[in-house]
Amino acid sequence: MTYNEFKKIVKISKEEISGQILERNRDSIKVKKEEKVIENLIRIIDATLKICSKKSFQAMSIRDLSAESGLSGGALYSYFSSKEELLVLIQTQGREIANRVLVDQVVKSSDPVEKLRIAIKSHIYLSEAMRNWFYFTYIEARNLPKNEQKLAIESELQTEKLFIDIINGGIEEKVFRDENVVLVASVIKAMLQDWYLKSWKYRNRKVSVDDYADFVIHVAESILLI
Repeated sequence: MTYNEFKKIVKISKEEISGQILERNRDSIKVKKEEKVIENLIRIIDATLKICSKKSFQAMSIRDLSAESGLSGGALYSYFSSKEELLVLIQTQGREIANRVLVDQVVKSSDPVEKLRIAIKSHIYLSEAMRNWFYFTYIEARNLPKNEQKLAIESELQTEKLFIDIINGGIEEKVFRDENVVLVASVIKAMLQDWYLKSWKYRNRKVSVDDYADFVIHVAESILLI
């Protein structure tokens, strides 16, 4: 599977994401016209991610967001009651998408080696398709309320557990070496994160997303394959 093939298989539109956010937050969003809500949620999220690629979420003001999104301060507060609520809204949806896509792709195979390859490629390709969102989710997690920080940590560990389960399955089927499973999964996760946290480095070195995914698979299999 290449990145272009992944994009044909996994189609995540801004409209779909905003529709999911609307379903999750119907009680708090004060605008009733669904089409308008989805259109403006796209504008708000795009503007937030763009601003926060240059400065922190804490440093972003409502005036900044208003100018970038084209919505007045009053209109913005129809969608969230505070900046903190906006942060939680974006973080929650980002985690949900990542976990859902990973699980949906991995269950397509019963072979541990193929599962590992699918999981690595799906994570890297999804983070490429949603690079600003992945970067924002990771960098701004420290600004979440304590209970939401706990959920972010649980989501991180859930992704790691997916790799742990795949590796344990391979050990049981005697296609993977009996290595320190938690450490191997942690190393794989760190390599996955490096792609979206330091994308500038790979762009400067002319490393494509497909090249990087293949390399991570090569490293993981070099450790694990018997």
